[in-house]
Amino acid sequence: MIVDLEEMKGYLRVDFNDDDLLIEEFITTGENLCADIARLSVDKLSDIPSSKIAVMYAVAYLYEHREYADHHALTLSLRSLLEGIRRSEF
Repeated sequence: MIVDLEEMKGYLRVDFNDDDLLIEEFITTGENLCADIARLSVDKLSDIPSSKIAVMYAVAYLYEHREYADHHALTLSLRSLLEGIRRSEF
């Protein structure tokens, strides 16, 4: 896991437990999305310290915009954040 629940809740400034399951699901989604964009496995992605910022950005975006998320805009932002580590091919 690149980001744990407590760290993500701190980043989101969430101090209640009602959304824990939702945030955990967004962490998994964010990790998988970032791994897909970087063309790496989640395990390899977790070895790169800068990937944590991208995952946290993805989770925060999904949490804050859960009703009307623009996944295309999120993907473009993540591509920019991950460009330095993105493999050129699968």
